[in-house]
Amino acid sequence: MSGMLDRIRKGYGKKLISLHMWNGWIVLILALTGLILIGGFWRGFLGEGRVWIKWLHIVVGIASILPVIYYLLLAAKHWKQLKKKPWQRFNVLVVLGFLLGWFGSGVLLWQFKMVGPSISNVALVVHDLLTWIGLPYIIYHSITRLKWLKEPNRRTVKENHSAAVLQPAAPQAVYTRRAFVRGAIGVGLAVTLGPSFLKWLGNSLGGIGGSQTLDKLIEDNANRLIPNPIPLPASTLPLGGGAQGHFRVYTVTPIPSFTNENWSFTIDGLVDKPFKWNWEQFVEQKRMVQVSDFHCVTGWSVYKNTWEGIPLKMLLKQAGVQSNARTVKFYSGDGVYTDSLTLDQADLDDVMVAVMHDGKPIPSDLGGPVRLIVPKMYAYKSVKWLNRIELIEDDYIGYWEARGYAKDAWV
Repeated sequence: MSGMLDRIRKGYGKKLISLHMWNGWIVLILALTGLILIGGFWRGFLGEGRVWIKWLHIVVGIASILPVIYYLLLAAKHWKQLKKKPWQRFNVLVVLGFLLGWFGSGVLLWQFKMVGPSISNVALVVHDLLTWIGLPYIIYHSITRLKWLKEPNRRTVKENHSAAVLQPAAPQAVYTRRAFVRGAIGVGLAVTLGPSFLKWLGNSLGGIGGSQTLDKLIEDNANRLIPNPIPLPASTLPLGGGAQGHFRVYTVTPIPSFTNENWSFTIDGLVDKPFKWNWEQFVEQKRMVQVSDFHCVTGWSVYKNTWEGIPLKMLLKQAGVQSNARTVKFYSGDGVYTDSLTLDQADLDDVMVAVMHDGKPIPSDLGGPVRLIVPKMYAYKSVKWLNRIELIEDDYIGYWEARGYAKDAWV
């Protein structure tokens, strides 16, 4: 009977070990793919491969619920074994909380079009927060449980024919090797990840009004164009009351910078009156002000932005669109990024060639000095560093659309 119980215990233990191993691999894959997805370098380097990485992240994220379900089937027996181990019980609850939180917020991000920007925006903050706290915790937990770190038993049992003889315990150190290594790993993780976490926390939670983030972008503006455009009264208020949220800076190239000597704005192609303006001519053009929300396809949003610029439909009317033109193609000053709208989409009242945000010049990190704003579509349509608009007859597939994104990016 005792032999059968031993075999059951061993089988149960192997299941827990296997479960722990698979869960570790899942967290590792999610961590690596998640870091790649948010990294600016990887966005440009991987190209369409980034879309496959995104789907790998989603599929593995969905699969992460399977070890949780499997554990819950074994939980009653495991919980009973941990009856006198409150710290291990606490650890189980923490890990389960992280896994369920990641899964729930990840599903909401995956289904961002169904749940809407307001929910997906909160889900992204929760997903990030769980990652900043949970990933170091799991790394610490995994490293400190490696076999080489565990102390040998202080007591050994020797079989002496029919009796078990207890050997005297070795003298205990005041501060054990295991405690020292645990402490060193904890301090190392805190020093390495702490500053980045505090920066993220300040941006995501402390800068809910958006002004601190935008002021920092303006302070670091690499563009050197004069004169600064004089804001309209509706911008200086600003009309929207100040942007709510913070912008995450994504690019597929290094962020370009411009001066009066190397910046120009062109409209050409199938138009009656092509033109090319320098900066001084551009800021003299009549501008308008609008308030709109800004939604990124990765799940975050910035609300109540006050944009000032030239409505696209006014620019196209000024250039005179020829009858055979079908598509409006946009070029970024980074020399790589392009996108397009149909003429009907370009005719929407809120599509704007913007030069100011909340009464201040658009900084380089945010796509300035001039960028496209298409509020009813996700932000990959709102081309940064816009310096050329071309009217063409054929359809055109933009940078991210060629790499798997939807051509019509309606929010």
